[in-house]
Amino acid sequence: MKNLPSTFTRRDFLKFSAAGALGLLISDLGLTDVQAGAPPLQQQGRTTWSSLTIYDKPSFSGTVLNLYGRDVVLPITEKLIVEDEHVYNHVWYRIGDEGFAHSAYLQPVVTSYNLPLLDIPAIGVLAEVTIPFVRIRLRAGYVYKQKRSYYYGTTHWVDQIVQVSDDGSYWYRIFDRLTQDHFFVPSYSLRIIPDEELAPISPNISAEEKSLYVDLESQAMVAYEGDVPVMTSLVASGWGRTPTPKGTFSTYHKAPSVHMTDGAGDAANYDLPGVPWVSFFTGNGDAFHGTYWHNDFGDPRSHGCVNTPDNVSKFIYLWTTPYVPPGEDYLHLPGEGTRVEVVDPRENS
Repeated sequence: MKNLPSTFTRRDFLKFSAAGALGLLISDLGLTDVQAGAPPLQQQGRTTWSSLTIYDKPSFSGTVLNLYGRDVVLPITEKLIVEDEHVYNHVWYRIGDEGFAHSAYLQPVVTSYNLPLLDIPAIGVLAEVTIPFVRIRLRAGYVYKQKRSYYYGTTHWVDQIVQVSDDGSYWYRIFDRLTQDHFFVPSYSLRIIPDEELAPISPNISAEEKSLYVDLESQAMVAYEGDVPVMTSLVASGWGRTPTPKGTFSTYHKAPSVHMTDGAGDAANYDLPGVPWVSFFTGNGDAFHGTYWHNDFGDPRSHGCVNTPDNVSKFIYLWTTPYVPPGEDYLHLPGEGTRVEVVDPRENS
């Protein structure tokens, strides 16, 4: 996270939002690249769609050089901002020495392996995937059939560690609280999140002074402490028949990991285990949360939620009230929470 210019007040947000110029203001102020920590040493990208096109230049009018399927890990050697190539999302990546790809379907990832934590408490611990993806199994061991993939940045509850006698490998058992199923993944793929990392951000700032503003036209969000902006990001809000609701809300229920689905079983339009850092602001499930199935921030595309990069959703989760203690899988406190205002200036034009 970086502190933003204190001159960009909440009044400025609403003024520029109403004028349809919020995106330009944020670009001019350089507020679109918030980082939660140091950038990775070796950035990679995982393809999130069935076809990712590589061009000879950062432009959709370029010559097509290659096409990659889903879950291919590619080297990202440069990030470029290219205007006028996309209505909302101007980010392109240089892919090694091969060419250029638009960012929409390339999830930024790294490959980071972990030592096993041998002492897992009975209540379970929260963990995050730190490699581009890992295939889960119904039992511990490489001999068992692989199932679906869990992806970089997703969060899961680990309730047991198992050592396989044949090869000595360690496996974590994951509990899916939606389906009530257990799965196993090799321990190197998960980082156990220490309790101190889940401490609240800016706890000395009163709940009344914190607020979140979302502009649906500019697909931009700003977090304020009083009149001082402390974080901003492009987002991906709802679209089509599932728009993000407009109005004033609060983050009164939260969870560090949610298996999101539309409840239609095998016919589900989406089935997303391990969605990280979820801060709900309506009773219908609309929330700020991390996103691993696309990287198209600035482009409306959700089922009503406000999709954000993982580091942004984690900031929101730890910064907003109520505070969720480590070990809690869900906290629901009606009448509490940080103020959320969602506006669409197009309705006033």
